[in-house]
Amino acid sequence: MDLFSLAGRVAIVTGGSRGIGRAIALALAEAGADVVVASRKLPDLESVAGEITALGRRSLAIAAHMGRSEDIENLVSTVRQEFGRIDILVNNAGTNPVFEPLLKSEERAWDHIMNVNLKGYFLVSQAVARTMITQKKGSIINVASVGGLRPLIGLGIYSVSKAGVIMLTRALAGELGKYNIRVNALAPGVIQTRFSEALWGNPEILRRTVESSALGRIGQPEEIAGAALYLASDASSYVSGQTIVLNGGEAAGAG
Repeated sequence: MDLFSLAGRVAIVTGGSRGIGRAIALALAEAGADVVVASRKLPDLESVAGEITALGRRSLAIAAHMGRSEDIENLVSTVRQEFGRIDILVNNAGTNPVFEPLLKSEERAWDHIMNVNLKGYFLVSQAVARTMITQKKGSIINVASVGGLRPLIGLGIYSVSKAGVIMLTRALAGELGKYNIRVNALAPGVIQTRFSEALWGNPEILRRTVESSALGRIGQPEEIAGAALYLASDASSYVSGQTIVLNGGEAAGAG
C-alpha cells in the first residue's frame, strides 16, 4: 500500500467545495496529503478544509475564480508560501450554464465555458508546473468528461471544452515528461452531483444512461476519487498522457 501513500505531499484541488472535487480532496487527505481546496465561494470550501483537518492533515481554503489569471497567481503563490511545494494538482473546477443545441448557443456562453473549463486548466497547470519542474516530480490530473470523447446532447459547448481538456492533457504530458511530471485525465460519465443534475434529474436521460450501463446505475462522486488517488500516487508512476473513463461500462450494457 506504500505505492498509494501521499504522506509528505501537497495537493491543490480546484472546484473542491462539493461533488467530485470534495470527494477527491478527502481521498487525497486520507492517503496522507496536505490538501488546498479552491473555488469561487469560500464558505463551502472552509467546510471541506475542516473535514481535511479532522483527518489530521493541513489544509487551506482559498477563494479563486479559475477564469481569472490574477486569482490563479494568488492561489499558487499562497500555496508555495504556506507549504513550500506542490506535488499534486487536480483541475476540477468547471461550469456549464447552458443546456441547449449549439446553434442556439450565444457567443458569451461559449466564451464563459471555454474560459473556465479549458483556459483555466491551462493557466493553473502552467503556474503549478513551474514549481513542479524545480522539484523534478509532480502529478497533474485533469477532470474531463465522457463528453470530451463523444458529444453530449444539449451540452455541445461543454463537450468541446472537455475534448480540449483531453488534448491539453496529452500536450502537457509530452512537454513535462522530461521533468518527471505526469499529466493524466479522468473522464467521468453521469455522476450524481449538483453540477450534473440537469442530466440525472431528467427521467428520460437517466433511463437511457442506466440502460446503457453495464452496472445499471449512475455513479457517485466517491467512485471517481479512487482513480484520482491512483493517478496522484506512485502506483501510476509509468502512466502519463492517458484518459481514464469512469462511466459504469456505458455502451456495454443491455441498452
